[in-house]
Amino acid sequence: MSSANKVLFGFHAVTVRLKTAPDSISEIHIDASRRDQRMRQFVERAKEAGAKLLDSDDERLKALCGTHRHQGVVARVSAVSQARTLDEVLEDVESAEDTPLILVLDGVTDPHNLGACLRVADGAGAHAVVAPKDHAVGLNATVAKVASGAAETVPYLMVTNLARSLKELKERNVWVVGTSDQAEKSIYDLDLKGPVALVLGAEGSGMRQLTAKTCDELVRIPMKGAVESLNVSVAAAVCLYEALRQRG
Repeated sequence: MSSANKVLFGFHAVTVRLKTAPDSISEIHIDASRRDQRMRQFVERAKEAGAKLLDSDDERLKALCGTHRHQGVVARVSAVSQARTLDEVLEDVESAEDTPLILVLDGVTDPHNLGACLRVADGAGAHAVVAPKDHAVGLNATVAKVASGAAETVPYLMVTNLARSLKELKERNVWVVGTSDQAEKSIYDLDLKGPVALVLGAEGSGMRQLTAKTCDELVRIPMKGAVESLNVSVAAAVCLYEALRQRG
């Protein structure tokens, strides 16, 4: 158990770990009182993967993960190796002969928003999500639950100096595009088929001034109604899937 230094909970998050790295799972606690079809299917998949299953009650599951929203599934796991730096990410992309697509989040501190952004990034095929260490939420059980497994598949890189990291991306020929309500151009005016990093700020406050100044280009997401801005995860989906559409 000493190697198990992380907890995942919820069907999606634990199922993705079973699929991608079953050997990293030390044990899975399941609600002994839950015997519906979804749980039966999950247990069957876990047994096929050779996972150790333990019956637990709701209080034990809550004690393990810190919330009652565990869906009756909590796993103790060890960390899975992912790219830890931008250089590693870009080298992996280059070796795969792919075109870099990076999501950068400046000032996103809510774990639910981060989890949703990771889920969107995974769905759109982004190669990494980057955030500053001092103005962001780290990966935790809530993020993993909301991300529905994407926290296991998309590298989340927390950097000391975001502006410097953006300059490093530019030096690697990655176009850095930020979003701003004040920008003249729309996201739909850009050609996003080349290497690109899409930079989004927190809802309301937006990007910090230095981050905005470091971007190569600022664009807006068209808003036709009374609402002035979108939730950051929704904005991330709009931008990433526009890039995916153009590349597809």
